Amino acid sequence: MTRLLFGLAVAAVVLTVYALVDAALFDRSRIRGLPRFAWILAILFVPVIGALLWFVVGRGRRGSSPRGPRTVAPDDDLEFLGQLGRDAQQEQRIRRLEQELSDLDGGAPRPGASGKGTGPGTTPGNGPGAATPGGNDETGDAPGPSGSRDA
Repeated sequence: MTRLLFGLAVAAVVLTVYALVDAALFDRSRIRGLPRFAWILAILFVPVIGALLWFVVGRGRRGSSPRGPRTVAPDDDLEFLGQLGRDAQQEQRIRRLEQELSDLDGGAPRPGASGKGTGPGTTPGNGPGAATPGGNDETGDAPGPSGSRDA
């Protein structure tokens, strides 16, 4: 009989210590029912019952927390759908700006550019009218920036 009582006492101590350590190190967002300090006090003052209650009630399972992340289908996720709209608007804006830029580069000089290669993005002496190695401006065989010859 003494061996049985001694074995039960050791099991109660082991269960209590294990429950205390588990409650102290458990993820805060998954603890249910009471705050962490209340669970620790319950485990200490009501050793076996407090430990059993901790494992049954207090210790939440993975994914059972309403505060944690949950998987949502893309068509149900409002943030994802809003991002799609913003992405589409951004793509449309980029296409419009690229079209405007290609229209400007197509033949009409940029506003503020003198046509001599001193506009924005060029350095003096490197424009369409500047001499290039291997080319001669006077004969008209110097290629311009777009690969065409300037006359």
